[in-house]
Amino acid sequence: MSRIVVVSNRVSDPHKPAAGGLAVAVKESLRKTGGIWFGWSGRITDEPARGSGQERVRVETSGNIRLATMDLSRREYEMYYAGYSNNVLWPVFHYRLDLAQFDKRHAAGYRHVNQLLAQQLRPLLEPDDIVWVHDYHLIPLAAELRAMGCENRIGFFLHIPVPPPLILAAIPEHEWLMRSLFSYDLVGVQSQADLTHLERYMATEAKAEIVRDGVLRAFGRTLQIGAFPIGIDVNEFASLAKGTESMDMLETMREEYSRRQLLVGVDRLDYSKGLPQRLLGFRELLERYPENRSRATLIQIAAPSREDVDAYGELRQQMDSICGALNSDYGELDWMPVRYIRRNVARKRLPGLYRACRVALVTPLRDGMNLVAKEFLAAQDPADPGVLVLSRFAGAAEQLTEALHVNPYDTEGIAHATQSALTMPLEERVKRHEALMTRIRRYDVHWWRNAFLDALEQAVVA
Repeated sequence: MSRIVVVSNRVSDPHKPAAGGLAVAVKESLRKTGGIWFGWSGRITDEPARGSGQERVRVETSGNIRLATMDLSRREYEMYYAGYSNNVLWPVFHYRLDLAQFDKRHAAGYRHVNQLLAQQLRPLLEPDDIVWVHDYHLIPLAAELRAMGCENRIGFFLHIPVPPPLILAAIPEHEWLMRSLFSYDLVGVQSQADLTHLERYMATEAKAEIVRDGVLRAFGRTLQIGAFPIGIDVNEFASLAKGTESMDMLETMREEYSRRQLLVGVDRLDYSKGLPQRLLGFRELLERYPENRSRATLIQIAAPSREDVDAYGELRQQMDSICGALNSDYGELDWMPVRYIRRNVARKRLPGLYRACRVALVTPLRDGMNLVAKEFLAAQDPADPGVLVLSRFAGAAEQLTEALHVNPYDTEGIAHATQSALTMPLEERVKRHEALMTRIRRYDVHWWRNAFLDALEQAVVA
């Protein structure tokens, strides 16, 4: 069995309880083959970057998994991560050309760090290794590895959405990025909509030949593309729900809000998540359906994110303003409509929070998948489940067809759907939940990992 080498922007120990979704996804593959997880350590040094070889790599062992990381200098971080990844690629891929800051210096820094990562990864690779690269920070990594003579199978998975071709073509360096993708053997995306956009982009901008369904040829290479919607570890999350911290959270919420119907939103504080629109939709609910006043409470968790990017500071001010006005206009001495919490909630406590809530509002303006939607479903009591209100522009909407789909820009539509969710009969809630659970169990994180790696091993290399 070939060894798996996972490459991502950030590396975390997959054996730690707080490990994120990617760690859970790759842990089993790495453990089976004694693989490597390679990427940035998350540390920034003010020392000037020195050397481009192995002297910058730090290797630790966790079980039979090797965690290989490197620090970034302040300038590398500002150009590669804050500059190009999060001020160009992130907004453009989320359809926000108005927020993109096109700076050639940032593009050069992005290329430099990807080249540096390739230089340090190359000596760690063995001939039979399968390399699995993750997300928009590392689009050109395979091209840099190929330039160094690497002939390993290399796959790339994009966790964020793919916009239509004309939006991608607005990136000044888009031709170079597109050519870089053809250095991979397999490129995976989250949804069929993303796959359609990617194929159209390759065909129109690179004049790629469509060899057959899901197989393109350009720049002298054959590339396979496919949709592999990421899932969650349903059993792992269900076990968290039975844990002490989760049960304590559930008991506390039910005691504290015994006279209320709870709605919940859990997001990063990011402009792609549609948070202001969600709050305005909730305000519309209270206005149009006054029976919810003094009865419904929205708990909105918004974990801080990329606070050194201007657009995020503006969003923070906007959220403070909307929440303050909403609570001021509708609140009573014994009831506040919105509980806005701008910090992380421990993962072990989340299932209890989800289970205490009648409705989850997952209404991003654009999202690659959105695993909060799936975690909310997994945490519910099957005999008395809550209802998922889901943006039609989240990748999860393709799979979760029994959720109540909304246009996140339509605040009246959000209000109507939320009212339907709050008043939905038990029989209908149970029926919808059963269908949704069947789907997220079938297409869980293990299916995602196996489907992608199987497709990579079978991809035609030419």
